[in-house]
Amino acid sequence: MNEYQPLDCDLHDYLEIACLRGYQLHIELIDGASLTARGLTTRTSSDKEEFFCVENADGQQEIRLDQLLAITPLDDNAQFGRVEFQGAVCSF
Repeated sequence: MNEYQPLDCDLHDYLEIACLRGYQLHIELIDGASLTARGLTTRTSSDKEEFFCVENADGQQEIRLDQLLAITPLDDNAQFGRVEFQGAVCSF
């Protein structure tokens, strides 16, 4: 996989809301793949790569944040709609 590119800081808020609310999400990846899963949490590895931890019928998995293209909550009363993740990055 390519060198990790940090996500725009403001976009982290959407992932946190999705996890806190337990939203079922349609998740689109930059490689064209997609999945439906519930957001659980985010984590940062020791080498500063960030991951979105999700769960669906296939079990739990981690998605590196710079591989996210978009998420769309499938819950009726979600606090946000489709969010695109590619574009600006957050520098530390």
